[in-house]
Amino acid sequence: MGLTSSTQKDDQPPATTTTTKKQIFILSGQSNMAGRGGVKNKQWDRIVPDDCKPDPSTIHRLNASLIWETAQEPLHADIDTAKTCGVGPGMSFANAVKDYIVGVIDLVPCAVGGTAIKEWDKGQKLYEDMVRRARAAVSSGGEIKAMLWYQGESDATEADAGLYKVRMENLIHNIRSDLGLPSLPIIQVAIASGNEKYIEVVRAAQKAIDLPNVVCVDAKGLELKEDNLHLTTEAQVQLGHMLADAYLAHFG
Repeated sequence: MGLTSSTQKDDQPPATTTTTKKQIFILSGQSNMAGRGGVKNKQWDRIVPDDCKPDPSTIHRLNASLIWETAQEPLHADIDTAKTCGVGPGMSFANAVKDYIVGVIDLVPCAVGGTAIKEWDKGQKLYEDMVRRARAAVSSGGEIKAMLWYQGESDATEADAGLYKVRMENLIHNIRSDLGLPSLPIIQVAIASGNEKYIEVVRAAQKAIDLPNVVCVDAKGLELKEDNLHLTTEAQVQLGHMLADAYLAHFG
């Protein structure tokens, strides 16, 4: 599989110099990572909290064309294209960590709503797209610092809940192997919604994963929208801070 080099748009902030550290973070999973904050009746309200404001000099994102640009909400608008995207946790995470790490923050959005973890198996399109985007991100310099993963609602079923732990462990092994990063930090989010009969099975599996450099933050208790599935904008801001706290405490 060929690797397309990422470039910088002419109308974006000047490219970072070779001496500027590029700290790359993969954002992946399903709709609560892609972001549905502020989305109602397939329309985003375009309300961007202060914690999610763009910072053109410091926070960038790799768009669907593998071009670096200023990161701004909705981060996944051209990635999770089948649904309307809104506020997710990525921008509040980046703004929360930017003062504590050296260099610029480069976000690589990969999440797609409604996807089960088996769709992220090695060889599947979602997985291969994520690897392709991650490799493109580092082709222009920088280091992948962590993968932030929020997924599992689609696996809260009788057929899939009991298989979640082994499937997530396989995903972790695969992404680390394919990126040549055997110790890549993984911060996963324990789900807060899904089929009530099986949600606790998935949550238990997420919390039970005991691999080096894998930590879990718990979304349970964060405010859900009227659909009882997706986090509100305010909850996404909170989650971004929780992810930032976990990253800084364990890997920063």
